[in-house]
Amino acid sequence: MKQLIQSFKTGELGLFDVPAPVCQENGALVQTTVSLVSAGTEKMLVDFAKKSMLAKAKDRPDLVKQVVDKMKKEGVRNTLDKVFTKLDSPIPLGYSMAGRVIEVGANISGINIGDRVACGGAGYANHAEINYVPKNLMVHIPDAVDDIDAAFVTVGAIALQGVRQTEPKLGEKIAVIGLGLLGQLTIQLLKANGCKVIGSDIDPDKMALAKKLGADVACHADDLIATAHEFSNGYGVDAVIIAASTSSNQPIIDAADISRMRGRVVLVGMVGMDVPRNAYYKKELDLRLSMAYGPGRYDPDYEEKGNDYPYDLVRWTEQRNFEAFLGLIEEGKITPKELITHSYDFNDAMTAYDLLEGKIQEKYLGIVLTYKNELKLDEHKIVQRNSKTHSIDKINVGLIGAGNFTKSVILPTMAKLGGYELVGLCTATGVSAEGTGKKYDFKYITTDSDEIFKNSEINSVFVTTRHNDHASKVLKAIENQKHCFVEKPLCIYEEELEAINEAYNGKSILQVGFNRRFAPMIETMKSKLNGQVSVNYRVNAGVIPKQVWIQDRSIGGGRIIGEVCHFIDTCSYLIGSNVVSVYAATIQKNDQSIPNEDNVNIVLNYANGSTATISYFAYGDNSMPKEQIEAFGNGISMHLNDFRELTIYSGAKAKKEKSANQDKGFVNEFKAFKISVESGVPAISFDSIYNTTKTTFKILDSIRSGNVEKV
Repeated sequence: MKQLIQSFKTGELGLFDVPAPVCQENGALVQTTVSLVSAGTEKMLVDFAKKSMLAKAKDRPDLVKQVVDKMKKEGVRNTLDKVFTKLDSPIPLGYSMAGRVIEVGANISGINIGDRVACGGAGYANHAEINYVPKNLMVHIPDAVDDIDAAFVTVGAIALQGVRQTEPKLGEKIAVIGLGLLGQLTIQLLKANGCKVIGSDIDPDKMALAKKLGADVACHADDLIATAHEFSNGYGVDAVIIAASTSSNQPIIDAADISRMRGRVVLVGMVGMDVPRNAYYKKELDLRLSMAYGPGRYDPDYEEKGNDYPYDLVRWTEQRNFEAFLGLIEEGKITPKELITHSYDFNDAMTAYDLLEGKIQEKYLGIVLTYKNELKLDEHKIVQRNSKTHSIDKINVGLIGAGNFTKSVILPTMAKLGGYELVGLCTATGVSAEGTGKKYDFKYITTDSDEIFKNSEINSVFVTTRHNDHASKVLKAIENQKHCFVEKPLCIYEEELEAINEAYNGKSILQVGFNRRFAPMIETMKSKLNGQVSVNYRVNAGVIPKQVWIQDRSIGGGRIIGEVCHFIDTCSYLIGSNVVSVYAATIQKNDQSIPNEDNVNIVLNYANGSTATISYFAYGDNSMPKEQIEAFGNGISMHLNDFRELTIYSGAKAKKEKSANQDKGFVNEFKAFKISVESGVPAISFDSIYNTTKTTFKILDSIRSGNVEKV
């Protein structure tokens, strides 16, 4: 199928062949009939992507500071690799469309195959022939509303949420600054609410359209203050909605000038926000920001998992705003078609963007793309990129998942080492598959992981998805007798661990991404130790907010399962034994922004009599190095500082080893996997992998029970 994609790094824009998305349990697949090109939002994205690296940096000084800080910790080369990988990620365009349901997820009710639906949401309601859309981001289209009008649903909900934030009352006089799509829809919504409306813009055609759609007065932006004064009989307007898109601060200034005492100013568009304090202070103005489509936006529980907010507590969610907007179209109070200036067949979508970029010198407002192809889903699961043949005696890779870590570390490391043949790539979205598949020349790309497991050419599967997906993919790899490299953790539930333990027969290699044991400085430390050893591992982890997926017990497993496993494995490798018991205690804080277990002290006891302590803290200052390891034994002491400096104390002397860049063992890790596949001897024994994973679960048990737990 085809999808409109832009490179964030180069600005390259085009229609690309991508695999159709897989239908997940909390949503449906929708074949697009019409999508709306947002002249404001999409032009901003296109313009930003086409800027030079220097111009991008000037636009985002906050991100530049983060990059500089990261360079100080991890080294220049490591940081730049990650930055350029992030910039190299392609982005989907579009966020408002209408279409027909062609497949329904297991957790969906009330939506059936063949239903007409309107869909919203960046990353979901894309300019693509087929989209996967979560259930809370789609609504039925009323019979009296056609698909073209319904395709305005997202922009309509943004305008509607702005009006709701304004809290207009019957008879109030309200100004709308900026008469693009949002401004025109806002005027119609305010008129439907019984308000008197004045609109302003710099384009006479938009002023004329606003008058046609119901504005009581429409004026040029330069005349706004005088006209609004007359319109409000000298009192000032009751409220101002800023729907303009400009870097200028003038709309914020003008809004204060035309407002009455204690008026309301609501910001919907993208404008300069250097608020003139005296003007807002002397009038005691209420400045409000309107968040996109409404409550639920940016909340993964609502948007991705489909958990709705209680109707009586949150009356107007983004989905209910969608429904309300379509209802107003059905009643004839909103007329989106009157905003359309251009319509293109989807196959000619690039012409629409030539219009946005000024290559075609015509005025535009509403631009819609229409889709005529009837697609058969089964025919679009795979996109074949080349016809290379791969020898069965090579490490022929099927990669599942291509997030930032995979693209910045795993794939570049494979390419550097050589010996890895990249055959199949499976990612959650066709956009990601197309960009990564092209860069690393995969033979084919897909969004269906079954297409990886059933491919006879592939002998090694790499699983780098979110944590909740690891166990099922590992079990499938074992079932299909394929070697498997899975990023940590192995799994997130103890039952999954036991299922893997039962299924694993040693006939194929299973390696978990415990890379630190392969770091050169760790290998040096290991060579100096034997017998009973004591290890102290301190981690200045930094805060990950509760709403991030890794903190979700059912997706990421939390930080002990998802990250502390690294440090357990490193301690076990240095000590050369398995953990037999564990005790853990957390800091009990009233702060509910992160779990208590993110600040934890762990004591590990080993079968050979050694001990290790892991101190894992989220509440430290992030300018302090993240990882410090101390090891004691055999009359020797060692201190490792963030994988950049190792000091060995022996014979009353200190010897230092330094590195300009962090080396956490990734290159050696993939060398080891390659050797393991070729020799049949695992680099990490399954017994050790099992023990490390089991220990993470016992740490959680110890925190809850307050007791020492046997592993």
